[in-house]
Amino acid sequence: MVQPLGYNANQCYNMRSWFALYTRPRHEKQVFEELTNRGIEAFLPTYKVRRRWSDRYKIVEEPLFKNYLFVRMPIERYHEILRPYGAVSFVKFDDKPAEIPAAEIEAIRTLVSSELPYNPHPYLKVGRKVRVKTGPLEGCEGILTRKKGLARLVISIHLLQQSVIAEVDASDVEPK
Repeated sequence: MVQPLGYNANQCYNMRSWFALYTRPRHEKQVFEELTNRGIEAFLPTYKVRRRWSDRYKIVEEPLFKNYLFVRMPIERYHEILRPYGAVSFVKFDDKPAEIPAAEIEAIRTLVSSELPYNPHPYLKVGRKVRVKTGPLEGCEGILTRKKGLARLVISIHLLQQSVIAEVDASDVEPK
């Protein structure tokens, strides 16, 4: 990685954090390339997907998180990152760019560099209402729970104040 003039990585390492940069639709790769060409550490995780053209199929790489890429920088350089065409804004809390834990970025890096198959998946939070999209419970709605690491669907009859629980594959459910 090329460092900007006057930048000492050892001195500033603790001052550099990961942030999520929101981009215009389909501008992730363009923004990523411009940032890396300017010596700014950026991370754009991708996955391979098979797309059909009118005359053939082709394997293409698409961003794992649509409209997002990750940037590691000192907070003072925050405005410099928004210069490339297609960069919209940082994900913020309290009007400041929100820091992403390095462990989460490293987990994604490890997955992307592994040989394991992976795909984007809707963010599912335990306790959230979900709908089963495939399998024997297709179309059923309930609350997602976890027990011993397994995803479970709680289906309730509110009038009776009774519920049943069934084990489901987390990839078979979607947020409602």
